[in-house]
Amino acid sequence: MDPDADPDADYVTYVHMRWGPLVRSAILLGCSRTEAEDIVQTTLIRCYTGWAKVQSAAVPDAYVYRILVNCLAKSRRRRWWGETPTERLPHRVVEDPAAAVTQRASVLAALGALTEQQRAVVMLRYYADLSERQVADVLGIPAGTVKSRLARGLEQLSQLLGDGDTDEVRRESSC
Repeated sequence: MDPDADPDADYVTYVHMRWGPLVRSAILLGCSRTEAEDIVQTTLIRCYTGWAKVQSAAVPDAYVYRILVNCLAKSRRRRWWGETPTERLPHRVVEDPAAAVTQRASVLAALGALTEQQRAVVMLRYYADLSERQVADVLGIPAGTVKSRLARGLEQLSQLLGDGDTDEVRRESSC
């Protein structure tokens, strides 16, 4: 082993690669941007303290998503909210800002209409790209429950959004 090698290099690389997707996942689970960043920071601190366990997991991302879901659940159980996060819109160019805002608002509203369990299953399955078995392991529920929550969640999203995108996603997942 190289004495000059950074023992935390694997962890730092993982954080750089996964920060954005983890924050977006927390947002899809119902957090504001700032709350999502706080949850992800807490998640990654827990990962750092148990980095050997994360690396030795069969699917490290599934292990990290489980920590994320647990951190979110724990933060929601807190009684005191000393801080109220505020959102700042990012300064980026969008082809049609009005359409992007409308679409984002529609999708977030539709996701917000799902139950927390449905939202977690949909996000982990399609955004985090975990298999149904991995989603079941992350949430600690049977695979059949994942399938039924996913079907109900996709049906509700399809009704709320009024488009065929969820049918295409459902076909892809059955392959």
